[in-house]
Amino acid sequence: MNQIETYDVIALGETLIDFVSGDFSPQGNQLFEACPGGAVTNVLAILAKMKKRTAFLGKVGKDQFGYLLSDILAELGIDNQYLYLDEEVNTTLAFVHTLAGGDRDFSFYRNPGADMMLRADEVLPEAITSARIFHFGTLSMTHEGVRAATKKALQIAKENNVFISFDPNLRPPLWSSTELAKEQFHYGFSFCDILKISDNEIQFISGLEDYDEGIGWLQEKYAIPLILLTLGKDGSRAYYKDMRIEEKGFSVNTIEATGAGDAFCGSILHYLLEHNLLENAFREGDIKKEQLSEMLIVANAAAALTTTKKGALKVMPSKEEVMQLMKA
Repeated sequence: MNQIETYDVIALGETLIDFVSGDFSPQGNQLFEACPGGAVTNVLAILAKMKKRTAFLGKVGKDQFGYLLSDILAELGIDNQYLYLDEEVNTTLAFVHTLAGGDRDFSFYRNPGADMMLRADEVLPEAITSARIFHFGTLSMTHEGVRAATKKALQIAKENNVFISFDPNLRPPLWSSTELAKEQFHYGFSFCDILKISDNEIQFISGLEDYDEGIGWLQEKYAIPLILLTLGKDGSRAYYKDMRIEEKGFSVNTIEATGAGDAFCGSILHYLLEHNLLENAFREGDIKKEQLSEMLIVANAAAALTTTKKGALKVMPSKEEVMQLMKA
């Protein structure tokens, strides 16, 4: 490291407003609740809830929603000094249509959106090197300018031995082509130490139906030390060296699933930090089978709790709530 660490995790990407579908008005019109969100920001939110030091690097519009998001980050304890306000482009919006069983369909208002406007010169090396973990996804790789900013951050992190966490978070409507999406997936794989990937994403990138075969294909191409596969309500798997660990999900009253994968990802990073597993596991020693199992159970519980409330950024569970569900 070039300097004293200020943050446990810094994330680059999107913070936006999720308008989540709800009941109907007396006139029969669909009602939507304005919920602050954004995948990488949700990850920071649960980490902050669990008392980790976090910071966000990205851009919002100089508008009502941008100011709101800036205030909420500060309220949650996420450092917002690297949050930029764009003078011309509005804050990105996403309308979340809840389907049966809590699944979702998204309509994005991002053509363009302020999160796409982050420039490479706005990525300060001292911001990246001040963290133990740099976290990112592919929403910051859909367009040329913000893609350059993301790649600059990745290069800085790699050169300064900052651990890199990657959650692709595939949103097909935001890509000009599936080939471009796959290209950026592969770019992320080539950098990351920790990969969180969903069941549909491993099928998308590998072309294989069987999840284990897809992960095996990925491991052959890239030496990613730790891979976490999420399986929705069915739980999750961890792949580390020659181990494959699976833990079942928790049964809860699911209302809406937005942010569940982010809660899972943030919980994984928290566990690695809390148990001092980063250096030991990735550069010197091993993560034990029992630790992998406990890590998945904790993350599954956090993800399940997130589905019991609408929105994501402001409803991430605390460590105490996660422990309570595990005991119950």
